[in-house]
Parts: sequence; structure tokens; C-alpha cells
Amino acid sequence: MPSLVKAWLIALLVVGIDQFSKYWVRGHLLPGEVVYVTDWFNWVLAFNRGAAFSFLASSGGWQKLLFDAIAILAVLVINVLIFRQRGERGFCTGLALIMGGALGNLVDRLMAGEVTDFVQWHIGLHYWPAFNGADSAITLGVAILLLDGVMKKSVGGHSS
Repeated sequence: MPSLVKAWLIALLVVGIDQFSKYWVRGHLLPGEVVYVTDWFNWVLAFNRGAAFSFLASSGGWQKLLFDAIAILAVLVINVLIFRQRGERGFCTGLALIMGGALGNLVDRLMAGEVTDFVQWHIGLHYWPAFNGADSAITLGVAILLLDGVMKKSVGGHSS
């Protein structure tokens, strides 16, 4: 099966899991509600009109178009990169996860004008901003890309 097809299957799986989890959380928590799970982890229902860490969240609405355009451009560029590097399994997997995360949050912005976040980590009173499954896929994809790059350099491989 061609790498681009595999990448889209991974991305669509990410979108499906992401959208299902957001749907479930919106159906079981009230906005702003916090469910304490452990001393370092909570479920919350938060909405973000911006990007990561609520970047530009209170900018009046124009940022939605910007983030929509960035997500669409990212998906296009990722498809080209996967096509060109189709033999690079780790690289393509990392990009597929990033694409799925970008699409998951894009669906939120297109359908609701904001992204649903629900995972919250904290240490004592120091809280990490809430995030979601799409954000996790993007983070995991970036980690795979970094690890793939480091592994290629350490074994004398090339990264074209």
C-alpha cells in the first residue's frame, strides 16, 4: 500500500479518535467543570479560539481564518513531503500523526469556531494548559520526527 494512503489512514484514525473523545467530553462535562482524577491530572472542558496555549485566543475572530489556512497549508505540504519521502517509515508516520492532529483541530474550528480541550496536567498549583487528542497526536508526531532524525544522524544515515 502506498505511503500516502497509509498516512491518510493514520490521519483519519487520529481525527476519528480525537472527534469521538471531544464529543464524549462535551456530552459529560459542563464548560469549566473540572474532574479531579489524580494529584497531577484532571479532566476539564475548555474551549480555545486560538492556537496552542491559547495563542491569539482573544483576537476578535480573524485568527480562526489564519489557523484554518495554516492547517490546510500544513496538510498540503505534509502530503508532498510524504510523497517525496515515501520510503522513510518513521518520517512519514510522524507527519501522518501531525496531519491527523491538524485536521482534528481544523474540524473543531470549522464546525464550532473553537477547539475543544479536555486534558489537564498539573504539578501542585502549576497547571499546563488544557489540550486534546489532536494536540497529543501532533506532539507525538513531532517526537517521532525528532527521534527519526537523531537515529539517522547517529547511524550515519542521510535525511533528504
